[in-house]
Amino acid sequence: MRICLLTADPGHPLLAGAAALLSPRHRVESLDPHRDDVPAAELLGPGPLADVYLLKARTPRALALARHLEERGAPVVNSAAATAFCQDRTDMAELAHRSGLPFAATRTAATVAGLPALDHPSVIKSRHSRRGDLVTRVDDAAGLRALAEAWPDEPVVAQPYLAGTGWDQKLWVVAGQVFCARRRSELSEPAGAPDDGGTFGPRELPADRAELARRVGEVFGLDVYGVDLLDGPAEPVIVDINAFPGIRGQAGAPEALAALALRVAREGVEARQAGGLRLPAPRDARRDTAGR
Repeated sequence: MRICLLTADPGHPLLAGAAALLSPRHRVESLDPHRDDVPAAELLGPGPLADVYLLKARTPRALALARHLEERGAPVVNSAAATAFCQDRTDMAELAHRSGLPFAATRTAATVAGLPALDHPSVIKSRHSRRGDLVTRVDDAAGLRALAEAWPDEPVVAQPYLAGTGWDQKLWVVAGQVFCARRRSELSEPAGAPDDGGTFGPRELPADRAELARRVGEVFGLDVYGVDLLDGPAEPVIVDINAFPGIRGQAGAPEALAALALRVAREGVEARQAGGLRLPAPRDARRDTAGR
């Protein structure tokens, strides 16, 4: 099989680990979609397409390249539509709520100044997720005014700040296999918080949390993704969902990704051999659930 990584960083531990497992028997290559001087379609060059593409990048150029590949019948993990959907925090929250997922209450404003006066501490985020976006805690009207001056034109979402342990529960899923860890929250460091997140691996993960993580993939049409949960008395509350995040230090994650890549590639080859038909686009964020 021929597997292509769509990324500017093929040395990322998850990707490099999966590539090392695949390369003895399969051809693994990478393609950086961020060359501004070359149209997305021309990055592919002549010759046949790869059997599967792993979409690790989430920039507009990366998404454009992924869409082009899907139009030509190539399988892409995750799909361009599902990846793009998870970059809009308003759409994400609306779909999660309609689907019965315990997502944090979220309201949207065209700018920070357009948010109503705060009556409780809130977490303010850029509506559109990207590198270097806005994610901060605001406690009062003065803080909100200062944020409006610093980010005058930024579309934003606001979520109520929920007190926790000072840690976040990070759940990562690769083809239904759940990995997890606690990570120090950047927004909450209460006095007396423990110095580490304690043991929190797959063995310690409650079954309902694992099921919740898998349900997110079903709703949003994702095969490789992350779910951030509040760690504290209000849990479970989902505060973010990420398509193809960096999954570091998780035993078994490269193996799960390598197996997923081979499965999707083989399914594509079998579909083409069965009738020479174009492959259907990989599963997207569920349009029926979203009412789109």
